Amino acid sequence: MELKFKRKNKTLIIQISGEIDHHTAAELRRQTESAFEQMGGRNIIFGFQEVTFMDSSGIGVMIGRYKQIQSLGGRIAIACPNEKIEEIIRLSGLSRLLPSFPTLKEAIAYAEGRESDAV
Repeated sequence: MELKFKRKNKTLIIQISGEIDHHTAAELRRQTESAFEQMGGRNIIFGFQEVTFMDSSGIGVMIGRYKQIQSLGGRIAIACPNEKIEEIIRLSGLSRLLPSFPTLKEAIAYAEGRESDAV
């Protein structure tokens, strides 16, 4: 798994490549928390365009970040999941907590409360 971090306004964007599983979930959690503390902001977007697999450990990381962001009054979303990952998100019930968007632009607009800018 490889992670890239950037900040746009009040949103931390985390681009993930590879698998999110029991081998990588702890590292994803640790690096996400560290980047969020360093970069600040109040929202998180997980860019899933290069995620090939996610198991229950990855779902747990996403739920943990959801709780963290909710406590700060921010928003969290997933951008660009492929069909396989979208199905995992839907079947796990994660989609009720973290909306997913087909583009990064739409996810950022949602996170920053500008849903009308996404179109």
